[in-house]
Amino acid sequence: MAARSDQSCSGGKRRKRQSRKPKDAPLTRSENMSRIRGKDTKPEMTVRRALWAAGLRYRLHDKRLPGNPDLVFPGRRTVVFVHGCFWHCHEGCSNFRIPKTRTDWWAVKLARNKARDTEVRAKLEAEGWRVMVIWECEVADEDRLVAVASELKSLRVRWRSSPRRSTLGTASGQGNKGRP
Repeated sequence: MAARSDQSCSGGKRRKRQSRKPKDAPLTRSENMSRIRGKDTKPEMTVRRALWAAGLRYRLHDKRLPGNPDLVFPGRRTVVFVHGCFWHCHEGCSNFRIPKTRTDWWAVKLARNKARDTEVRAKLEAEGWRVMVIWECEVADEDRLVAVASELKSLRVRWRSSPRRSTLGTASGQGNKGRP
């Protein structure tokens, strides 16, 4: 026992500490890309929380509309897209740059995304929808989210053409049963 402690103090070879958890192998490109989600992303969730806190109610990812908008405000006839700066080519943003590997392939892919965004926007506007885009880099700016919320609140809510019948005015509380 004494010899062992003498050896460690005298500058002999020291043992390397073994790490407790082995390092994971780096992810392949395919594994990394498979983990990127299209719905319920962090920027989208931040926008949703801010608009909900402001008292705005919305529908999510309406498949009946072109492009499946992230947020739909049917009464205000408005849709909101929360775009990632990289995937939707946010020009002039530090979050957007074409990767250094396979640049030709990435340029074509991102150009298709941008063209699809333009096409979806045109279809929605042709159907009478207002389209708002919030970029990933804008989500961190709380003032921008407050401005979006106030802009949405200022839009006039369109009421239905035939109002629902109320049961409040009837004596029996049974509503309009048996009456036209």
